[in-house]
Amino acid sequence: MSEKKIKNVFVQGPITPEKIATSIAHHQVKTNIGGHDIFLGQVRADEIGGKMVRAIDYSAYQDMANQAMHDIREAAFSKFDLTCMHIYHSLGEVKAGEICLFVFTSSVHRKECFDATRFIVEEIKANAPIFGKEVFEDETHVWKENK
Repeated sequence: MSEKKIKNVFVQGPITPEKIATSIAHHQVKTNIGGHDIFLGQVRADEIGGKMVRAIDYSAYQDMANQAMHDIREAAFSKFDLTCMHIYHSLGEVKAGEICLFVFTSSVHRKECFDATRFIVEEIKANAPIFGKEVFEDETHVWKENK
């Protein structure tokens, strides 16, 4: 049995509604699927210390994070009877109201999807080296290139 390739789960900037819709649409041809479950993580405009969050700037140790996501993916496939699974996470600035995490599971039966999605989201939060720094309304954010 060959090793499964580690996928890059990262998307620069927010995950667009079009990307989500396209992913859903591509599954209509898979007629053995009876249920899907989706988790969408959205950036909140929290108030912290009297300042409003306007965005989150996401960074990650990408190789380590992709390996962690691969491990989470493999654990979910072993634990749950899934047909498909897709995970995408943002890097860079994502504004309040935009999507930063997209987890999409598919299975013959809905219960497997529900349980798997919750498991995956909790494992990502606990074990993936992905970091978010709040960007407040009163801050300007300037991207610098590494040279």
